[in-house]
Order: sequence, then C-alpha cells, then structure tokens
Amino acid sequence: MTRSTEQTIVEAAILVLNEDYSAPLERVAEQAGVTRRTLHRYFTGREELLACCAREMQRSCREALTQALASSPEPLVQLEHMLYAGIDCGAKYAFFTKLHTRPDHQHAPGQAADCAEYDALQARCRAVITRLQHDGRISAHLPAEWVLLLLSGVVKTTIDARMVGATEPHLRQFAWFSFSKGIGL
Repeated sequence: MTRSTEQTIVEAAILVLNEDYSAPLERVAEQAGVTRRTLHRYFTGREELLACCAREMQRSCREALTQALASSPEPLVQLEHMLYAGIDCGAKYAFFTKLHTRPDHQHAPGQAADCAEYDALQARCRAVITRLQHDGRISAHLPAEWVLLLLSGVVKTTIDARMVGATEPHLRQFAWFSFSKGIGL
C-alpha cells in the first residue's frame, strides 16, 4: 500500500507541475487524493518530490523511446514510433522534456548520470532525423533540434487534446499527420 500511495503522489505531481511548475504542494496532494500531511510522510519537500518525479519520468520515457528506436530498422518508422512513445508517456514526456530543456537546468550532483543518459537517448533520436535528412526525406533546412522540438510540441498538443475530450482513436493519427506534414513528409 505504501508504494501505491507514493506512486499516486508522484503521478499527481507530474500532472500538476507539468501544467504549473510553481503550483503549491496542496494542489499535488489534492490531485493525489491525500492530505498535505500524507504527502510529507513520503516526501520531505518540493525538491525531493521533483527528484522522484524526474526519476520516474526518466525511467518511463527511456523505456518508451528505447522501444521506439528498436521497433524497426527503418528510420521513418522509428520516428513515427518516437512520436507515439511521447504521446503514450503523456505528461511524463512533456514535463520531463520541459524540465530538461529549461534555461536554468543544471546537472545536479547525483543526477549527472541521468542527464547523460537522457542526452545519449536524445542523440540517438537526432541520429534518426539526421539519417532521414541524409536520405532526402526530411529537409536539411530543418535543424534536427527543431524537429525534436516540433515533435515535443505535437506531443503536448495531443496531451492537451486528450484533456479536453478529443476522441482517442484518432489522436495518434492526427498527431502523426500534423507532425509529418510539419517536417515535409
């Protein structure tokens, strides 16, 4: 039961803090369906909760993107699956990307390995884009970083559409259509 409550708090924090990074912990507790006191039984404060959220998001996104990259030898299929992996990770992907690309992001002691792992995975994703550019399937005028940011934007838009009740069966198709047209496929 303890792990379940802790996980519930982490999931709630990811949702709340993705929408409003400065949201008070009371909102996290409310989203998790626990009291602030219960939240503090598991986490001494905001920084500890954020660190736990970061580890959970890192683990979840790493698994999903690794599977997407291993899904096919064809880079276009890999790219499509990268988009779907981000969508399936939902707020975890959006919030983790937001945290890692913040101008004030610094590799904290004990987190350098996690950041290096994130950077290595991003490099693999960039390599897929670079290969598609080399093959003439994506314009070389679009920097790989731009394509990755556009992918993140489409993931966020899909998450937002899901939250306002858009029909689930078509969201992935809409996302791929929008993203693929945005990069000239």
